Amino acid sequence: MTAPAPRPPRSRLSPEQRREQLLDLGVRLLATRPVDELSIDLLAVEAGISRGLLYHYFGNKADFHEAVVRRAADALIEQTAPPETGDPVERLAVSMTAYVDFVVANHEGYLSLVRGAAGGNPTLREIYDEALHALTDRLFTEGGRQGLLTDSPRHRLVVRGWAALVEQLVLGWYDDPGGVSRAELLDLVTNALLALVGTLPD
Repeated sequence: MTAPAPRPPRSRLSPEQRREQLLDLGVRLLATRPVDELSIDLLAVEAGISRGLLYHYFGNKADFHEAVVRRAADALIEQTAPPETGDPVERLAVSMTAYVDFVVANHEGYLSLVRGAAGGNPTLREIYDEALHALTDRLFTEGGRQGLLTDSPRHRLVVRGWAALVEQLVLGWYDDPGGVSRAELLDLVTNALLALVGTLPD
């Protein structure tokens, strides 16, 4: 009988690699539950490691929550990045499609970020504001690239209002589509900005 081939040695992760691995796991868990339900115990069980090791990497539960939510916000910004080239309206449509897909795939985590920011949690408010600025700044001309809008106080005001509208429309549609298809939702959130800007006097 042929002896079984020896297993390759298990690679040992560096502390930074292990921390990144745990953050990725935390983000996956956050997609299906509010951040308040994302406990050290849960992650320890899912990762197959001790609670003490998690405290070694994150210090305490609040630090762990902040790190996971920041990682999720970074993923939102990255996944909704518009194409480098193309018509500004088409680039907006691509970005909005990715945004809707992200909210659907990570609904519980996204909703807990929105509620935490609105409820006065200063850390979640900071993360939320940073993500919002990153998402909306893309609409303006920057670094020589033609954006959808010129950067002006009036356009900034409209974009802030539109972003709040989009967020509520997408979250409300997730809870109850009301007969609105995904394609119709995407047309609605994209065209809403153009309509709002179009009401401004020249």
